[in-house]
Amino acid sequence: MAKDRQPHIGIFGRRNYGKSTLINLLANQEIAIVSDVAGTTTDPVKKSFEITGFGPVILIDTAGFDDVGDLGKKRIEKTEKSIKLIDLAILLISNNTFNQQEIDIIQRFKKYDVPFVVVYSKSDLAAPTNVMREKSIEKGCSDYLVFNRNEDITPVIKAIKKSIPESAYTNPSLLGDVVKHGDIVLLITPIDIEAPEGRLILPQVQAIRDVIDNDAVCIVLKEREVDAFLMKTKIKPALVITDSQVFLKADASIPKDIPLTSFSIMLARFKGDFTSYLQGTPQISNLKDGDRILLLESCTHHVSCNDIGRSKIPRWISNYTGKQHEYDVVSGFDNLPHPIESYSLVVQCGGCVISRKQLVNRLKPAIDANIPVTNYGMTIAYVLGIYQRAVAPFVQLEDNSMDYL
Repeated sequence: MAKDRQPHIGIFGRRNYGKSTLINLLANQEIAIVSDVAGTTTDPVKKSFEITGFGPVILIDTAGFDDVGDLGKKRIEKTEKSIKLIDLAILLISNNTFNQQEIDIIQRFKKYDVPFVVVYSKSDLAAPTNVMREKSIEKGCSDYLVFNRNEDITPVIKAIKKSIPESAYTNPSLLGDVVKHGDIVLLITPIDIEAPEGRLILPQVQAIRDVIDNDAVCIVLKEREVDAFLMKTKIKPALVITDSQVFLKADASIPKDIPLTSFSIMLARFKGDFTSYLQGTPQISNLKDGDRILLLESCTHHVSCNDIGRSKIPRWISNYTGKQHEYDVVSGFDNLPHPIESYSLVVQCGGCVISRKQLVNRLKPAIDANIPVTNYGMTIAYVLGIYQRAVAPFVQLEDNSMDYL
């Protein structure tokens, strides 16, 4: 597979262990502040660049997890939070120190299924004992190496290439198992107040590219053109993908023998925990008065008066249940306003701007707490009464998924 996205690599370790130095060596440029003063790095710093011999990556330089004081505690919280975002961790150790703090951070790597490399740094100042290698291997590192700033960076790059999962830099096809060579795919794309000026939203662009990559034919039109187009051309698409906000119009216009879904549901199957979504979506019917619902947006954007997540979905859910609910909306990877256990339902957006790993980790606390999770498009289809039709193109491809319909 071609490399088509930038894997996230986090650098972790105690203060003044050489994290920023390592990043600068990997990038072959000074992108992180280097100082002998412990605690120079505060908030996690992201930088996108090309690692020679590997490809484009995003490196995250984090604050030392041994920081102190009230401010230090907040820095540590942000360091730990960044683990949810990464595909690979590099843990720096030094001074022959491998204690509970290193063990704790490794446990967090494992919690979010993040492979990690252990690098013993500043070996010119304190040569490592064999115990350092033994402990690293015992705790499950994918590689262990000794390094100092005066040496060739190549071994670290080799460890990255060896340890990073292929899924971190490749994406499977969105529709490759749904459409085939020569199929006609119809995309219904409303141009409303939320559409960006002069361009399409990212899921629409991704769908167009994927249809083309699968040697199929893509036709794009607005919702008000669908009826006339089908009548005049007599074309019968193999698949129709619509914006979820015009689901009812699309459902009425597209003959029932033509598969219909939405961009958001396409992304739910591609990026999210689709099985959990299928289990969680019908729980909308069980919501009660006073239940708190969490809506997760993966990006920050200008909020219109009729915003899909902040206005339309809450209104549609409440109209469907006939109950009064409390709604919280969280953008990006901001902290939740209430403990996850406070929520009766979590509704995740399509997640077009983040990786599958990041989206799955975002939902993990809710799933671990047995809180139903769903997706914007699946929620809309459910409350509008066209859920089974909307998920059918993908459900039939998933083992045991039909059990949830």
